[in-house]
Amino acid sequence: MTSQVRGVQLARLLGQWHALPGRRRSPDYAALAAAVRGLLADGRLPLGVRLPAERELAEALRVSRTTVTAAYRELRESGHLASRRGAGSWTMLPGTHRVASTGLWTPIDERDMIDLGVAALAAPPQLLAAARAATEDLPRYLGGAGYHPTGIIELREAVAHAYTERGLPTSPEQIMVTSGTQHALDLVLRLALSPGGGVLVESPTYPNALAALSARRARITTHGLATDGAGWDADLLLGSIRQARPKVAYLIPEFQNPTGHLMDTGLRERLVGAAHAAGTDLIVDESFVDLPLDGTLMPPPVATFDRHSRVISIGGMSKPYWGGLRIGWVRASAPQVQRLAAARVGVDMASPVLDQLLAVHLLAEAASIVTARRTQLVAQRDALVGALAERLPDWRVAVPRGGVTLWAELDGPISSALARAAEEVGVRLAPGPRFGLDGTLERFLRLPFTLPAADLVEAVGRLAAVRYDLDRTGRSQWREPSVIA
Repeated sequence: MTSQVRGVQLARLLGQWHALPGRRRSPDYAALAAAVRGLLADGRLPLGVRLPAERELAEALRVSRTTVTAAYRELRESGHLASRRGAGSWTMLPGTHRVASTGLWTPIDERDMIDLGVAALAAPPQLLAAARAATEDLPRYLGGAGYHPTGIIELREAVAHAYTERGLPTSPEQIMVTSGTQHALDLVLRLALSPGGGVLVESPTYPNALAALSARRARITTHGLATDGAGWDADLLLGSIRQARPKVAYLIPEFQNPTGHLMDTGLRERLVGAAHAAGTDLIVDESFVDLPLDGTLMPPPVATFDRHSRVISIGGMSKPYWGGLRIGWVRASAPQVQRLAAARVGVDMASPVLDQLLAVHLLAEAASIVTARRTQLVAQRDALVGALAERLPDWRVAVPRGGVTLWAELDGPISSALARAAEEVGVRLAPGPRFGLDGTLERFLRLPFTLPAADLVEAVGRLAAVRYDLDRTGRSQWREPSVIA
């Protein structure tokens, strides 16, 4: 059954839709249609949702029904709305668009688009040679059925060795190979969280993790992160676990996505102790653990302090290697891995053998590949930071010591409006509200430094021009939030 958004709900999402940026003020119906497209673009309005009737939305927005009728007509013409007499109108994708890896709609013909919505690097040059070597290894697996629910032994051994090298002794029986880190998270949630269970997450946090939790109908509570400094307030974080006693806590302690924070050793140890006392399982996302920059020394893995099988670590190949290689993993106790494998049979049976063999060869060259990645990321990060300081000096940015993203504090609550305007000048952004709950974080913007330096500098130049236009256009000022006692 198609879900429906009510008029007052859509009005709240639209905000100041009539004040969209532009060199010439658009008619109200065009601005309203553009605002709805903007909500679809930043993921705040889902696809397949039935919009309110024209009269209902007109009353909620305090505009004429003619304005809403014209806006809906424009949305139908652009392919963002389908209507059927007696059934209503619902959101959809245009026929000339596709769904990108961010989950957002993107034009098929986008040669000049600079995509800052995806925090991932292009493939390393070693990938082709590794693929050829994996193909040569494949014949020895062809005599079997090809199903390996926990993963082929070579890859499990390689991943276990990497954990051991980090100071966390690990056996292959403690590793389960998955089809990417997101798949790992989904499987762990199936095992650790009943529908409606309580979950603690950071705010901001990874949007796709929020999507996975929503799919489990989790009751989500958040721990707010500072924009600079240590990130986590130890007393508040540990207090939240002790008081709320969530079934699960999902955290990103290594170069947190999107803020780039790195959790210190002392808090890691206290976190595990608090989780054990509260009966909370910790899901630790280590997607960026291989990417410390500037010689940053890495703290021990959170699971180092685990004595009661409370910590489940997930990671994968997407960030240090390539997002197109859908290989991830779970590190847990051997009994937990077996339960995960049993749960997996109802999902996808096993990961592709050829992809796993490719991962084995890439991990064998980890030292050279990851070293080159770090050098590349330092240069691109510094180029992005320099361009922001020159073109947008009022934005506050804490330079991360690792990972692939900057978390910029803007000079106003303009993140979604800026993302809509930037799309028109060929820059795709992931606005702050995508990283939190309930449409908050409008003063923030995630900026990955995974593209070539020249593209990053060009993107900042376009953003600066758009930001300048936001101030030049005749529009009502941002309103202060009302105080309700």
